[in-house]
Amino acid sequence: MGDIVGEPGRKAVAAILPRLREERGVDFIVVNGENSAGGRGITPKIAIGLLRAGAAVITTGDHIWDQKEIIDYLPSEPRLLRPLNYPPETPGQGSVVLETGKGKVAVINAQGRTFMQPPLENPLLALDAEVSRIRDEEGVKMIFVDFHAEATSEKLATGRFLDGRVSAVIGTHTHVQTADEQIFPGGTAFLCDAGMCGPRQSVLGRRIDSIIERMLTSTPRVMPVAKGEVELCGALVDIDLESGQANGIERVAEKSESW
Repeated sequence: MGDIVGEPGRKAVAAILPRLREERGVDFIVVNGENSAGGRGITPKIAIGLLRAGAAVITTGDHIWDQKEIIDYLPSEPRLLRPLNYPPETPGQGSVVLETGKGKVAVINAQGRTFMQPPLENPLLALDAEVSRIRDEEGVKMIFVDFHAEATSEKLATGRFLDGRVSAVIGTHTHVQTADEQIFPGGTAFLCDAGMCGPRQSVLGRRIDSIIERMLTSTPRVMPVAKGEVELCGALVDIDLESGQANGIERVAEKSESW
C-alpha cells in the first residue's frame, strides 16, 4: 500500500487490510507509513497499530525523522524501515528478512536523490550491495523494494538496474498512482508509484484550500490533512516461490468510508 496520509489514511488501512488479505489471498503486506502521523512522519504507537492491522513491514522515506520519538524506536523494531542509503551510523535499518509460511521474504527501502531532500548516498550502489548480500548470504529469492523517489526516470532506471535480481520494485512518495505496471524481461514487477492511502478530496492528502492559498501568496501556511472519503492505493504482486520472479502485477485502488 502506498503512502498512508494522516489519521484518515491509517484508519482506513486498519479497517480494510484484513478484508483485502482475505478476499485477495494476500500472504505478505508492505505499507509505506512515512506520512501517517498528521501527514509528517510516524510514531511508535502508529507503527504498532499498523503492524497489528496486518502489515508485515512498514517502509518510510524522507519524512522518517519528523517525529522525534521515532529515533529511539527504530533500532528496537526491525519491521519498521528507514531508507537504506543513509550513512552506516544512522539509527534503524534499511532492509529486513522475515520467515513466512511460504519461505523467506526480504523487504528493502531506499530513497532516490533527484529533487529529494536531504540528498542521500547513491541508492544504486547501496541497493546493489544489499541485494547481493541478501541473495548470496541469506539465500533469499523473494525480494521486495520500496523505492521512495520523486522522478519517474530515476524510478524506472532503478527498476531496470535491479531487473532479474529482485521480485518487485514499487515506487512511493508522489502520492499519485501511476498506470505503468509491468514485468521487466528479467522477471521483476515494476510500478512507478503505488499512490497514497488518504483523502480523495485533497491535494496529495492535504486540505485543498490551504495548498491553493500557499500557491497564491507564496507564504507559509499550515496544511492540515483533509477529511472525507479515503482511497487506498497500492499494488498486488504474484511471486513464484521457487524463482522469486514475478508472475503478475496489478494496481489496487479501494474506496473507503469517510474518516
